[in-house]
Amino acid sequence: MPFTQQDLNHQTRLGEDSARQFKVDVRNGESLAAEMVAFANSEGGTLFIGVADDGSLPGLSTQDVARVNQLISNAASQLVRSPLTVQTENVALESGRIVVVLRIPKGVDKPYFDKNGVIWLKTGADKRRVNSKEELRRLFQMTDQFHADQLPTKAGIDKLDKLRFRDFLRDFYKQPLPDSPAELTRLLQNMNLATDDGHLNLAGVLMFAERPEWIAPQFVIKAIRYPGNQIHTSEYVDTEDFAGPLSKMFSDALGFVMRNLHKTQAGRGVNAPGQPEIPESVFEELLVNALVHRDYLVSAPIRLFVFDNRIEIISPGHLPDNLTVEKIRTGNSNIRNPILVSYVAKGLLPYHGLGSGIKRALTLWPDIEFTDDRDGCLFTASIRREPVSEVVNDGASEGVIEGVSEGVSEGVHALLKLIRQQPGLRSPAMADTLHTSVKNIERWLKQLKDNQRIEFRGAPKTGGYHPKENT
Repeated sequence: MPFTQQDLNHQTRLGEDSARQFKVDVRNGESLAAEMVAFANSEGGTLFIGVADDGSLPGLSTQDVARVNQLISNAASQLVRSPLTVQTENVALESGRIVVVLRIPKGVDKPYFDKNGVIWLKTGADKRRVNSKEELRRLFQMTDQFHADQLPTKAGIDKLDKLRFRDFLRDFYKQPLPDSPAELTRLLQNMNLATDDGHLNLAGVLMFAERPEWIAPQFVIKAIRYPGNQIHTSEYVDTEDFAGPLSKMFSDALGFVMRNLHKTQAGRGVNAPGQPEIPESVFEELLVNALVHRDYLVSAPIRLFVFDNRIEIISPGHLPDNLTVEKIRTGNSNIRNPILVSYVAKGLLPYHGLGSGIKRALTLWPDIEFTDDRDGCLFTASIRREPVSEVVNDGASEGVIEGVSEGVSEGVHALLKLIRQQPGLRSPAMADTLHTSVKNIERWLKQLKDNQRIEFRGAPKTGGYHPKENT
């Protein structure tokens, strides 16, 4: 449909932004090419030539229009690499002058360069150069020319957890671990887990290194249970950092969530174990999604926050360009880390297929909000919890009612239950049983001792913790 002056008036009233820019005139082909490159490397946009910065319409003369259109043609075909196919339209003004509407599509062959080899990106109504290697990698990642999980690391094959890798080869490929380092290196390269020079790539480190956190310390999970519904700078109920291969981080983070959920009897007998307020499978799907699909070009951890009214899983990296929250809710997906996905699908994590995890989580628990923060480069899944009163009224166990009424965390409640079942345990054994750190155990023990729920019996080196007789 032809562009009218009414359409033009509407656009100019909106002002400039990342998809719309005004120019009174253009005379420099290289400058125009840089604007085209910025639009093409971003989401595309429209350049209005003959429009002032304040939105007024001085327009162009007929002679100017001919010159401008020739400049546009030369810039798009000769000053941009790869050449762009753009569209122009001349809009007549009531004054008799003309505005040239130049439409630059979102590029299909990113990244685009100007004639000097500079890559430009839109930043609001302005543009900027791409200066960092990380940003350049992300541009290539967006067009499937590069993926973060194939990044080389400095870890040699001596950092491989040979027992873990041996078990994987045995269980999935039915083959033994090679005896010689040369054969092992060749196998890892053929499996796309090592580089040509014999170093593990990022996928190999994340899945099969003995201590991935020593090689890539930024790719961990940081979990905190806060009191109330807001982030506190110093006050928390439970906190832990999870490191190791992806499978270990997954199981440890899942355990953290589950121990901080309320339990309900849900119509079952008094002595039956309680059911979590939110199905465990919901967190399985969302944690796998966070670990496999996060942006590993962003040097930041996954954050896991537990509040009274919600649980947040915050992944570095916004959704890829062709995805929206609405699309992922219906099962659409984009493979950001194809090597990780290919191996996770072989059983390293409970992965049920591309695009199905979010849908499955929503089926089990519809009250989940997703936020795609493109400015902050974050993706957040927020799982809403029911109010405690509703959980309790639905048939919560006696221990949970005690925990809620006394302000005792689920971690403390789980520890008290363990001490009742196995009196005489010491901190290290408790930490192993509850899959948490000794630091957390000692903090919970202090709360229980302060509340007169437990006591230490026996010698300092041989004794252990017991429930007090009145508990």
